[in-house]
Amino acid sequence: MEKAKRTRRKVLSATQYFLKHRRTLVDSFNWAIEGIVFSLKTQRNMKIHFVIAGLVLLLSLVFNLNKFELIAVLFAITLVIVAELLNTAVEVAVDLATDGEEYELAKIAKDVAAGAVLIAALNSVFIAFLVFFKKVNPLTFTLIRVLGTAPEYLTGIAVIIVFGATIFLKILLKEKTPARGGWPSVHSAIAGSLFTSITILSRNLLVGSLSFFLALLVLQSRVEKAIHTTFEVVSGFLIGMFLTLFLFQLFYF
Repeated sequence: MEKAKRTRRKVLSATQYFLKHRRTLVDSFNWAIEGIVFSLKTQRNMKIHFVIAGLVLLLSLVFNLNKFELIAVLFAITLVIVAELLNTAVEVAVDLATDGEEYELAKIAKDVAAGAVLIAALNSVFIAFLVFFKKVNPLTFTLIRVLGTAPEYLTGIAVIIVFGATIFLKILLKEKTPARGGWPSVHSAIAGSLFTSITILSRNLLVGSLSFFLALLVLQSRVEKAIHTTFEVVSGFLIGMFLTLFLFQLFYF
């Protein structure tokens, strides 16, 4: 009986608290915006999601998607952002409850929330593939077919040249460890070179897309291990990609 009374007092206390701190509709809206802004300021992945979402929406305008395709794209974008917001909320709540201490259950809570984001992201990739794959400009197919007449050994030459060029840049900039850290990322440059070569020689956009996602895993691993910054891996990838494309154009156009 005494326990029931204490519980009732707690419920009444909570009710009184929420009545005292009753929020208006404007307050709720402003606080929701503050939550989104906080996530954008503190979460790197949220920034990436917003950038990709902007690019996808731009492509939606370029390819003039129909109503159902646009609904699918908006659903995918919204699901990823909502999942990332919930992931951020879980991380903050867990850190608050554990006061920075490491607990197995706290890790599980964070991992499950991160898993939700991963599933949402994979869903968005699948939807983007279904929507945009057949809408690629025919000129892209023509370019791939023309470049696809190049011999396979040019890929090896391109990788060697890209590797040498990135190492030379690091030596020129007096980086302490040419093969680890610093600008540009050698691994990312090679990944960009291989992605370009695979796409050109396969003459298949599906194979090219798969190689692109493999290259992204390389970039992500370099950033995740704090070996490189995002700028270093992205710029390295672009150097490898454009240098390889230049070599194919130079010898087979």
